[in-house]
Amino acid sequence: MKIAKRERIRMLNDRLRKTRTGGLIVMTPGIKALGHEAVFELLRAIAGFDSFGENNDPYGEHDMGALTVRGRRVFWKIDAYDLAMEYASPDPSDPAVTRRVLTIMLAEEY
Repeated sequence: MKIAKRERIRMLNDRLRKTRTGGLIVMTPGIKALGHEAVFELLRAIAGFDSFGENNDPYGEHDMGALTVRGRRVFWKIDAYDLAMEYASPDPSDPAVTRRVLTIMLAEEY
């Protein structure tokens, strides 16, 4: 992958993660059960997440992470689908052909 494409993918993933725009956000029943205040706290924590490194971000796309909020371990992952959301995007660096989905789940739901 060219560096320019990788940087564009990272920028689009960060935009979804930080501003909740440019894609869909899906939460598992376990996340929803935490309640509104905890969900908002969790969304703020995901937006502020910056612990990316070679172990958890080998491609430099900022597409996944894990954190602890209110004593609960949480995983989040961004996937890039085609516009019909049936297959992987043909070009995750191009928002015209990509729908991003940020999925948030409790670790025990994995």
